[in-house]
Amino acid sequence: MEEQTGTITEIVFQNRENGYTVAVVESGEDIMTAAGCLPDMAAGRRLTLRGEWKEHPKYGRQFVFTEYSEEMPDTAEDIRRFLASGALRGVGKKTARLIVAKFGTDAIEIIGNDPKRLTEIAGVGSKKAERIHESWKERNEFAEVSLYFQRLGISVRTAMALYKSLGAAAVDAVKENPYQLVSDVSGIGFPAADRIAMNLGVDMNNAHRVRSGIRYMLGHHVNEGSAYSPMALLLEQAAELLDISGDEVEDNLIAMDSEGEIHKETLESRPVVYLEPYFRAEKSVCEDLLRIGRTEPKLIDADADSLIAVTERETGVKLSENQKYAVKQSLSNGVFVITGGPGTGKTTIINSILRIFDHSGVKTAVAAPTGRAAKRVSETTGHNASTIHRLLEYYYSEDGDAMRFGKTREDPLSFDAVIVDEASMIDILLMESLLSAIPPGARLIVVGDADQLPPVGAGNALRDMLDSELIPSVKLTEIFRQAKESLIIVNAHRINRGEYPSCNEKGGDFFLVRRNGERTVLEALLDLRAHRLPEYYADCDAVRDIQVLSPTRKGPLGCANLNRELQAALNPKKPGMKEKAFGEKLLREGDRVMQVRNNYGLKWKRRDDFSEGEGVFNGDVGYVRAFDHEEGRITVVYEDAKFVEYDFSQAEELELAYAITVHKSQGNEFPVVVMPVFRLPSALATRNLLYTAVTRGKRAVVLVGMERTLNDMVDNNRTKERYSGLCARLKAFLLPAGSGVEKTAAPRDV
Repeated sequence: MEEQTGTITEIVFQNRENGYTVAVVESGEDIMTAAGCLPDMAAGRRLTLRGEWKEHPKYGRQFVFTEYSEEMPDTAEDIRRFLASGALRGVGKKTARLIVAKFGTDAIEIIGNDPKRLTEIAGVGSKKAERIHESWKERNEFAEVSLYFQRLGISVRTAMALYKSLGAAAVDAVKENPYQLVSDVSGIGFPAADRIAMNLGVDMNNAHRVRSGIRYMLGHHVNEGSAYSPMALLLEQAAELLDISGDEVEDNLIAMDSEGEIHKETLESRPVVYLEPYFRAEKSVCEDLLRIGRTEPKLIDADADSLIAVTERETGVKLSENQKYAVKQSLSNGVFVITGGPGTGKTTIINSILRIFDHSGVKTAVAAPTGRAAKRVSETTGHNASTIHRLLEYYYSEDGDAMRFGKTREDPLSFDAVIVDEASMIDILLMESLLSAIPPGARLIVVGDADQLPPVGAGNALRDMLDSELIPSVKLTEIFRQAKESLIIVNAHRINRGEYPSCNEKGGDFFLVRRNGERTVLEALLDLRAHRLPEYYADCDAVRDIQVLSPTRKGPLGCANLNRELQAALNPKKPGMKEKAFGEKLLREGDRVMQVRNNYGLKWKRRDDFSEGEGVFNGDVGYVRAFDHEEGRITVVYEDAKFVEYDFSQAEELELAYAITVHKSQGNEFPVVVMPVFRLPSALATRNLLYTAVTRGKRAVVLVGMERTLNDMVDNNRTKERYSGLCARLKAFLLPAGSGVEKTAAPRDV
């Protein structure tokens, strides 16, 4: 293996996902192109690279390296360039220049061993000096850890993830049990841990390995939305993954079951396997639904018909017989489910129930799964709604490095009724937490559209509750007169019935811009989004109110590429505008961004009332307010006026949100929705995905593409099978004769 030492003068390419970098390196009088894994690297850093020369068919001769170590600079100019590269937190170009001007070639020594002297520099206080010193220590520790892992054939990016979680103890942790990393280190999955273990010589049949592989396959099914895995499928997939016999997998399954790590049972005559938390969640949801349904709710003194009549007089809204039925059942049952598509009167029913509860002294909470959904419920009902997380008083537990709820079975909610909207989005774990906090005697009213996409998380609680025919429910099908005037609503119901939508009617709100080929679709979509739609809907905010959706993340019409194109069109670089590249992702001031994972410990602050809190959630949308390159931070202000500061190392939690996937759009409404319609795998180009996308639009829906492809999506009623046992568990319960749940169990279509 050959060694080359030099200073990076230019980063030609860097992939944030895997750290792959192409850089120009200056070594003496020679200049070379180097290619390999260098995450978070910048110009001005001096490296020793170990690898070999190769001829790239397009880019010519390159030094392709598999290992690297960083060399400390020894001249004042090289030290300044190193510090100015962003290598240390708290040191930008200005501070780098001041440090070198003050300390010269002793600067590195002082940062490492006498950081208090940094306070001799104007603008550097004791806290900043300590932060610079700590950053220096971390760099040195990481260099040692990284070099050890590189020699095991482990990527620098994996080494970085290990170091972020375990610090200097990463090496000892890997030696002890590399498979423990899967649960201990964010970003390390089974394949990465297995590569480490194989390099360390771990045996193929090692129990840690087999059990980790089983957990990985169960987790894979959870990530695809399933609460359990069929035993036969799990044995086959795990044996193939681990390259061992099915008998060996089954032996470990039995041991894991006996130790309570997993749960095996027979469900509807089929052996199945759960990760223990998902089994507990299903069982708990089933028991709590029956508990709430069997408990006599708080009495309402007046007659239901009289209460409805009062509400009609106050609002001037006459309820149909079907709506009256839904209201009455909500008043008389402990648990009641209201489902239906757009324009079928769900909001009218909720408003009527809220008025009746208010008149009757029934203390009511209204909640939804996401912040935007909760805001929309507040706007349509006039009742203050919150997210389910906020209702349950979530908090971040540093001890467990996880999110916890303050409201639980032991300390339940203090409400007489809870109404939950957009329930199709609620996965089994969140449903477990919600139901366990419902106090005895309280009503639970669940509202949602069961024909939308299922939740991103595991389970399908709303659909299972309806399919069980055990929970009292009503399915609304009648579209009311005002709603019939909207082609968006009419077409949504047509799509849901398998009928082709009507497009481009004069004065309508549902359009198909016909284009062939991905390139022409992209060009038309960009023109619509950047020019034609903002001009036509001049009263809409050009950035906030027109949302591009896509069925996928990949390809020319996927969200990743659409965001790059839309950023260039809607928020181009201007003089004085700050920005920063994070690999292939570029963020700049003013960009619309989305948080893409739950971060329960991320602190936020409101400028209007100075309140503070923790927690930013997957799907929250905001705007980049400012960059602080000196401190390595990004400030994002979210649409509910929360200001959040991100360290540059946390930028992977943010994505551009000019375009978002249909899945990410659930629970939201946008004045104008634009979506490309193009050839996709049949698993993505489905009727319920199209239905979900269409129902996000409020004033206009604009589809761009081929009519034939649009019709193919309507025809494709395929839904990916989710393994969920809640429906079977509900059906298995034998209800006492005469119980309220048993009496009103059958769902009613109205």
